[in-house]
Amino acid sequence: MTLAAGIDLGTGAVKAVLFDVSDGETKWLARSTERIRRRDPLVLAKQGYERILAGLDLDPELVDYVATTGDGENISFRTGHFYSMTTHAKGATYLRPGISAVIDIGALHGRAIATDDRGKVLTYKMTSQCASGSGQFLENIARYLGVALEEVGEISKTADNPETVSSICAVLAETDVINMISRGISTANILKGIHIAMASRLVKLLKSIKAREGIALLTGGLAVDEGLIEAMQEQVVEQKLKVKIVSHPDSIYAGAIGAALWGAFRHDKLLQVEHGVPSKDLHEYDAARPALAVDMGEESVACPLTSVVEPQSSTCPADQVLRSDSADKKT
Repeated sequence: MTLAAGIDLGTGAVKAVLFDVSDGETKWLARSTERIRRRDPLVLAKQGYERILAGLDLDPELVDYVATTGDGENISFRTGHFYSMTTHAKGATYLRPGISAVIDIGALHGRAIATDDRGKVLTYKMTSQCASGSGQFLENIARYLGVALEEVGEISKTADNPETVSSICAVLAETDVINMISRGISTANILKGIHIAMASRLVKLLKSIKAREGIALLTGGLAVDEGLIEAMQEQVVEQKLKVKIVSHPDSIYAGAIGAALWGAFRHDKLLQVEHGVPSKDLHEYDAARPALAVDMGEESVACPLTSVVEPQSSTCPADQVLRSDSADKKT
């Protein structure tokens, strides 16, 4: 049994999950999410992690691997850190097996990721420095309109004549919205116009990674915005792609899920390196004994289960599997 935690420290929220990975079976044990709202994200990460452990009455010493992603490399109690594109791809394929692409819409940027059925990143493309395809941008617009972010999707779907706004620059788009409010344009039509502008930009990212068919799963904070999902599906048709845009109730946890699953994988590989035995034999360990008795064919070899320290060299087999040319840049 491997207990692995994943912590995704984003710009807008901190997500934490705990998984039990045993004999090829994966069980999601607990989760926690907290909006940052000008609070210390490192403190929130620690509180969220402690909350899921307390909910299970679990001793921290029993957790085999604490994996972080996003901006979590400075979390003091982490075991290892993973690139966020790698974790979002892995988490997305866990939530929706069979997808060919992931569209992650974070607080500060959007990105499209092509993935294989194992959750490995094949290629990716991000929005530029302009934030017009991000969650923070939509939150700012909602604030101007006096609408809660949770209500934006439903209101947008009631639009009957959406207004066109800039899809290139967030500042210009916000100026457009202010002008629309002064002209008496309805909130629904403004929001639908914003969704169309965002959707157009995000779907163009899909085209840029050559994701022209299959299923694309939305992740990140805006993955549950039904108005944005509807606008993206419309843009898929308009831009002549054969892609189905889908979401999942737990899409916000995709990064944390991927971190936990890659953490469990790395822990398993590190044990193999530490003891020189196949992972399938590690379950023979008896906690009442000081050593792991492993059948090596002609003889039984005892090897102490000492604590595994994260190797810093580039020769770790787990890291070699995790590393890909397309995900070699830290986000």
